[in-house]
Amino acid sequence: MKTVNTKMGALEWLLLLILSVLWGGSFFFVGVAVKALPPLIIVTLRVSLAAIALNLIVRATGLRMPTEWHYWKAFFGMGLLNNVIPFCLIVWGQTHIASGLASIFNATTPLFTVLVAHAFTKDEKISVGRMGGILIGFTGVAVIIGLDSLGGLGTDTLAQLAVLSAALSYAFAGVYGRRFKSMGTAPLVTASGQVTASTILLTPLALFVDQPWSLAMPGLEVWVAISGLALVSTALAYIIYFHILATAGATNLLLVTFLIPVSAILLGAVFLNEQVVGKDLAGMGLIGCGLVAIDGRCFSFLKRKILPTGAVS
Repeated sequence: MKTVNTKMGALEWLLLLILSVLWGGSFFFVGVAVKALPPLIIVTLRVSLAAIALNLIVRATGLRMPTEWHYWKAFFGMGLLNNVIPFCLIVWGQTHIASGLASIFNATTPLFTVLVAHAFTKDEKISVGRMGGILIGFTGVAVIIGLDSLGGLGTDTLAQLAVLSAALSYAFAGVYGRRFKSMGTAPLVTASGQVTASTILLTPLALFVDQPWSLAMPGLEVWVAISGLALVSTALAYIIYFHILATAGATNLLLVTFLIPVSAILLGAVFLNEQVVGKDLAGMGLIGCGLVAIDGRCFSFLKRKILPTGAVS
């Protein structure tokens, strides 16, 4: 497998910012939908509508979906790690905790990714700075959960742990998805394949568990939220996701999850009247410091500015 760039250029940073807005919006859309639909139905609608849209785009652009089993085996693996497991955990978690708080826990994804990438890749190893970032970041997670919550597992704590588990699944997905570059699949095809595989996995389960024909018809605002979740925060977002993954690697890509809470918290506060308390902001600040240490660019810049010219060989 070819190595990836450990430093991102201007285009990758721009795409990362766009992706953070698209994924930040997903917490807002879910916050609207969970008031009317059960979690499995929301997740299934999200991936199935995205799959329809992406397959149509694949055809319209003249690409084709592969038919060989080894491609679809990879799609199903990616769909399970990147969609089925984390989407279900996050949507269930958001039935008990606010969307802004869920997005903060989701921001731990790069911390998990550093560990997973170190274990399973050759070109994304842990440095001293990254190890320090992990410790700072997990301190932030502990601040958000609170010592009182650690004394006993209540419903809210289980919801928080569910979103943390989703972040771990995303970390494995980021490393697993690197294989698509060497397989020669275009980002659009990969995005379409994984949500199609996710739809195949989720549809029977959702039909069996939630029996959607027995549910009341949701209002217009719920369908608008589902459409935004599927088409904007999933279909479009995954095209960008797989492009960045192929060029910048799993660890750089999943730095996006620190940017997500900003847009998610603003949307939740403005439209859902959600409150974020001081310890949440303090924890997010610590996670941010951890991600700065993991990224390393700030320290490199300061080192160049502080040390005299010629001091570094």
